[in-house]
Parts: sequence; structure tokens; C-alpha cells
Amino acid sequence: MTDPVTPGPAGWITLPDVSEKLGVSISKVHQLIREHALLAVRRDGVRVVPAELVANDVVRKHLPGILTVLHDAGYNDEEAFGWLYEPDETLGGNAAIALGGDRAREVKRRAQALGF
Repeated sequence: MTDPVTPGPAGWITLPDVSEKLGVSISKVHQLIREHALLAVRRDGVRVVPAELVANDVVRKHLPGILTVLHDAGYNDEEAFGWLYEPDETLGGNAAIALGGDRAREVKRRAQALGF
């Protein structure tokens, strides 16, 4: 039996496009990533951001807190990405999708439970 593959985001946004979408400099985008306020992973050698994590012209409200909790629990960026996109029908698909709705607090609660 093979392990299920974690489905990816609906799309990817390059860092220059994130910069434009958020209306900030590319340096600020790199700072957001370093400070775990935004998640970027490498795909085909290019750092990209999952499209769901940047809503309109802002980073999802609870994302920085979730990323901080995940990193404090020992997750690296790829592992945090995997956790956010792990299929979970109780969250409406996965944690990344739930961050945009009324289940964001449940995502935060589950992330906090990882540290214990």
C-alpha cells in the first residue's frame, strides 16, 4: 500500500508576485518569510508561496501565529507546508483552506497541541 500524497495548493505565487500583491518590497517579503509570517517553499528550484496563504492583498490573518507555533514545535518550512495541506475533511479540506474561514481558531488550537 502506498502512502497518500499530500495535495498541494490551488496555485503558487512567486516572491516578486507576492511583493506586488501585498504592495511591499521584495525585501519585505523575504523578511516576512524569515520571521515566519509567510511560508515559502522551493518548487523546481524557485521559492514560491501557496496561493491560499495570501488573500487579496494581505497574508491570512492567523498564518503568522500558526507558523510560529509549528516552527517552535520543530517543524521546518516543508514540514509546516505538509501540515497545512494534510487532507482533513473536518477542516473543510485542509488547515490552509480553514485559515480563510470560521475554522481558523480550530487550526490554531491543533497547531498549539503539537507542542505538548
